[in-house]
Amino acid sequence: MAGKNYYDLLGVKRNASQQEIKKAYRQLARKYHPDVNPGDKSSETRFKEINEAYEVLSDKEKRQKYDRFGDQWQYADQFTQEGKQAYSWDFGRGGTTGFHYTTDDIGGLDGLFEEILGGIHGRTYQRRTQPRRGQDIESTVEVTLEEAYHGTKRTISLQVEEPCTACGGSGHIQNLPCSACRGAGIVPKTKRLEVNIPAGVKSGSKVRIAGKGQAGYGGTSGDLYLKMSVKPHKVFERQGDDLQVKIDIPLTVAVLGGEAEVPTPRGKLALKIPPESQNGRVFRLKGQGMPHLGSSGQGDILARLNIVLPTKLTTQEKELFQQLSKLRPA
Repeated sequence: MAGKNYYDLLGVKRNASQQEIKKAYRQLARKYHPDVNPGDKSSETRFKEINEAYEVLSDKEKRQKYDRFGDQWQYADQFTQEGKQAYSWDFGRGGTTGFHYTTDDIGGLDGLFEEILGGIHGRTYQRRTQPRRGQDIESTVEVTLEEAYHGTKRTISLQVEEPCTACGGSGHIQNLPCSACRGAGIVPKTKRLEVNIPAGVKSGSKVRIAGKGQAGYGGTSGDLYLKMSVKPHKVFERQGDDLQVKIDIPLTVAVLGGEAEVPTPRGKLALKIPPESQNGRVFRLKGQGMPHLGSSGQGDILARLNIVLPTKLTTQEKELFQQLSKLRPA
């Protein structure tokens, strides 16, 4: 089993029960949690590995695949499907074919056939694989609201699997398991890729990058899907493609009218405030919100008034408010 050993990461035996796995995970998670070890990159990496191991071993189906295929468990379905492809054997002596056998479901008989073939002189053993499209990959990308507004670029690192060059992806060399890929036919590789993030993405949006997923086996590569996560903003609250923003104005502007500045992702705009505007009133600035993803046009900015009452009044100001209270009693 190549790569990470999830049992070793959690410090449990291969026959550990689910309760033992959960207990070990909780103890290690408390020990290596980033909140407990702020700024410690090694603890952060260890914490991620622990979570990765627990995610697999706590799931019965994933654990079964892992026990069989090791750190290539994600491709268990591919391996199983590959095992159902056609095989053929020719048995003969001196170049004369004595027997021909073909099957589409050899399921676990590789060892038996190799044992038979090992005692026959002049054998040939040929595995015929069918072209297969590579798997899709999904990767989460976090961006700021400003980056989502304007669009941006990201350089991301992907863990991919590529056909082993030593065996051509077959997993065997001269009828023996390939040592380079341990019979899997694939090898792990880290790939760096610069991708474009279009304007208008929101949390949950998926951006498709064609042909940048896992390599195929004689077929086309899969696709890369970028799942977007937009960070919360300290000024704007996003609703669809509209942006809500709070505008603080003094009491005098709310009563007498005036102007207020409204922030937008592109800069500030002047907003005319009519006299006697009430607290909480919303003004809609058309076309100043987020771009529509994949189409033209933009959402709006919804500016909500927040009237700020004066504090630390002077004696004269207090007298004026007293006069006003006599003119407009409650």
